[in-house]
Amino acid sequence: MTSEAARRVQSGSPWEESFGFARAVAAGDRVLVGGTMSFKGTVLYGEGDPYEQTRVAFGNALEALKELGLGIESVIRTRMYLSHVRDVDEAGRAHKELFDSVRPVSTLLVVEGFVDPRILVEVELEAFRGA
Repeated sequence: MTSEAARRVQSGSPWEESFGFARAVAAGDRVLVGGTMSFKGTVLYGEGDPYEQTRVAFGNALEALKELGLGIESVIRTRMYLSHVRDVDEAGRAHKELFDSVRPVSTLLVVEGFVDPRILVEVELEAFRGA
């Protein structure tokens, strides 16, 4: 791990301020992007559509990576949290379209729900910025 200080990226999510967290943190060779949904500002994209929510949520997470100078090729792990098992195939389809050439390790979980009942998908990712 390098001696440089951790760098943080904020996305403007209202929860970041009220809960006290960053969208992404780069420390040493690792970059972690926390739970990300398909909101852009206060607008939820893909309401009722798990494919679109997955696509937009990962797009938001990748935007945070870009602010730290990294692209999709640096992604080594993804996590998808779904509120319904019925959405597994659609979320998986969006994941494959984005990450098929990268092939990160991935975890998919079905959870009881999210802070907003319109949310069907929340994602996380980890990236490596080493040699």
